[in-house]
Amino acid sequence: MSKPEAQSATSPGSPAPGGLGVHRPRNVDWKRAAALLYGDWGTSKAYVIGLAFVAAAWSALPIVIAVCVLTAVVGYNYILVCRHFPDGGGVYSAARSQSRLLAVMGALLLVANFTVTAAMSGWAAMSYFGVPPEGVRWATLGIILAIGVMNYFGPKHTGSFAIWLALPMVTAVVLIIALAAPHLTTANLEAPHQGFKANWLAFVGVILALSGVEAIANLTGVMKLDPGSTPDAPRVAQTARRAIVPVAIEVVLGTTLLGWAMLSLPRELQPQMEQRWEDMVRFLAEQYGARAFGEGFGHVFGLVVGVVVGLLLLSAVNTAIGALIGLSYMMARDGEMPRSFTRLNPHGVPWIPLAIAVALPLAVTAAAADLQALAGLYAIGVVGAITVNLGTCAFNRQLPLQWWERGLMGLTFLVLFAVELTIAKTKTDALFFACCVVGAGLGLRAWAQRRAGLRTVTVPEHLAASVAPESTPGWKLHLQPGQSILVAARGLTPVLGFALEEARLRQGTLYVLYVKELAVSLPGPLEGGERPRWQDDLEATRIMTHMLELGRQNGVQVVPLYAVSEDPAATILDLSATLGIDILMLGARHRRTLAQLFKGDVANRVARELPENIQLVIYG
Repeated sequence: MSKPEAQSATSPGSPAPGGLGVHRPRNVDWKRAAALLYGDWGTSKAYVIGLAFVAAAWSALPIVIAVCVLTAVVGYNYILVCRHFPDGGGVYSAARSQSRLLAVMGALLLVANFTVTAAMSGWAAMSYFGVPPEGVRWATLGIILAIGVMNYFGPKHTGSFAIWLALPMVTAVVLIIALAAPHLTTANLEAPHQGFKANWLAFVGVILALSGVEAIANLTGVMKLDPGSTPDAPRVAQTARRAIVPVAIEVVLGTTLLGWAMLSLPRELQPQMEQRWEDMVRFLAEQYGARAFGEGFGHVFGLVVGVVVGLLLLSAVNTAIGALIGLSYMMARDGEMPRSFTRLNPHGVPWIPLAIAVALPLAVTAAAADLQALAGLYAIGVVGAITVNLGTCAFNRQLPLQWWERGLMGLTFLVLFAVELTIAKTKTDALFFACCVVGAGLGLRAWAQRRAGLRTVTVPEHLAASVAPESTPGWKLHLQPGQSILVAARGLTPVLGFALEEARLRQGTLYVLYVKELAVSLPGPLEGGERPRWQDDLEATRIMTHMLELGRQNGVQVVPLYAVSEDPAATILDLSATLGIDILMLGARHRRTLAQLFKGDVANRVARELPENIQLVIYG
């Protein structure tokens, strides 16, 4: 799936290092964000209704409805989170304002979540593809390894699977419900037979539809701004709401109606339903397709639905692996993980996070007995991360929440906290898994900080406030009159000299931009810690020092800019608009290498999307 860019920039509204307000490109509209959310959130129905039937049989509908209600409430809470964290509202970003340690623990719970998501989604995909039960484990191991190999070449090569598969998945769900509508009945429905404790445990065991909201919260830093807002005062409440609401409605209604359709099948099918719970949506397609148009149609319709759902589940595997890579890399850049985690392969992907992102799901898949065992491991990570996020937001008095919004968020936190405690009490395997992930992560964090020469000390509050990074006043560079020029080059090419000549003639400012391509997605903004600097990049240092000296000799103000991005075109366009430049210059060492320099359609894209008030010069 498409991944948000990672630049050497602060969040909107904060001054960048060096005094320039440099912002991440905001190019994800609500439709794209909704599709990315659906790629994770929408797949939950593929195994939720089957698990509910295993847990409660013909009295499963109240449990399914309860899970859907909780999903809707959590979705609304994350609309509030996205409103107040327009630069990234994932647990790692949101919890940092309260405690760095709490933020790291929340992030490590997300690591556990993404690990099991990759394993469980791959396992479920193989079931929907019709792989024999004895071969599902090996097929899942193979597909995880294959997707890991694809991620070696960066997210650009993995494709936007969820974007293109969201509509077929919605269509398949609507068709199944339409075919089942004439057969829906309450004759088979049963009230829960057991007491509150047994029903609560069944409810806790079916909570598998929540992790996507963390994904959407992490995307706020690259969402398109609401009308009337600016990069210095960003608002994405409207974009986030339009992305979350339709997906939440589809997930809630689709899961509920599919659950009802499942319980409207004849009771004599119960043995088959217990056997086919792992691919229950495909089983429903086969049964209701056969009832409407015959056995042949039912078989073909079931195959088509199995392929659609299976491919969307494979997209979820890819998303989880990419999120693991980005989360590990971001924590390393923030000083919370070893610096070696930031070393990149030739395609701009971090070596060690990639290995971890593949090894963890492989290990979990190899150790799991079946999909139900994976589901038991899944909930403790995602529920824990969401609990930390909502809890820190509910108790953060600096967030301008209405009293009823804060109350609803606090109530949701209490429910999820109770769920987390129940999982820890009843599912020892899940607790052991989460403790292993969190313990190993905190151990790596301690070792990384020790290697970096950092120590934790206790100081009075007034002293801490005086040295806190957020207390440093921001300032912006006030440009002198004259046209400003932005030049983007990958080496000491002739375009730099030409740009310097133009800046001197026009008595303007020359911005020298070096974009280091990084093929990894970050689930949130780069906050705190050490940010990328051109002084740490050998090639960028060579260019910047030379241009600064030439500018000094010729009386031209040269401003070096350094960015790390997976999308150079978007970065160049964003900086051009943000800095309000008059002329944009692109160049290469030789004319014949221009196409190689601007990979794919970068030059054409810049020319097509550049505002009309900015002149474009391609010099070779």
